[in-house]
Amino acid sequence: MPESVSIYTDAGARGNPGPAAIAVLFFEGSKLVKQHGEYIGSATNNQAEYRAVIKDLELAHSLGKKELELFTDSELVARQLNGKYKVKDAKLKPLHEQAKSLEKNFEKVSYASLPRSNLRIWLADRLVNKILDSYQKKK
Repeated sequence: MPESVSIYTDAGARGNPGPAAIAVLFFEGSKLVKQHGEYIGSATNNQAEYRAVIKDLELAHSLGKKELELFTDSELVARQLNGKYKVKDAKLKPLHEQAKSLEKNFEKVSYASLPRSNLRIWLADRLVNKILDSYQKKK
């Protein structure tokens, strides 16, 4: 199994804050090798995006990956994790710190934002919405 992986992730909250979910798609080349989605309770959109990145890093570490390319549709989160934007929101700071701490498990981690029109981001978004639809039906 290759030691590098491309991860496409999305998260969303209905309401801000509101019910939230995350989705993670792991690709090795063109092959989808792992998919994960979960309801995470109440969160803002930005908190959910960070929680998705944290889950990405935890799953990649558990799979023994050493190099990650992580793609998200959240320009804010990608730029904060790349050090281009400061984290000013007090509720995002601990999530940012947790993600940066988890990065230490890897030889290389890169973050980039992609538009939702990217097929793999769109697939992650679709999974997030399926999870939230399912949660709302249970209520």
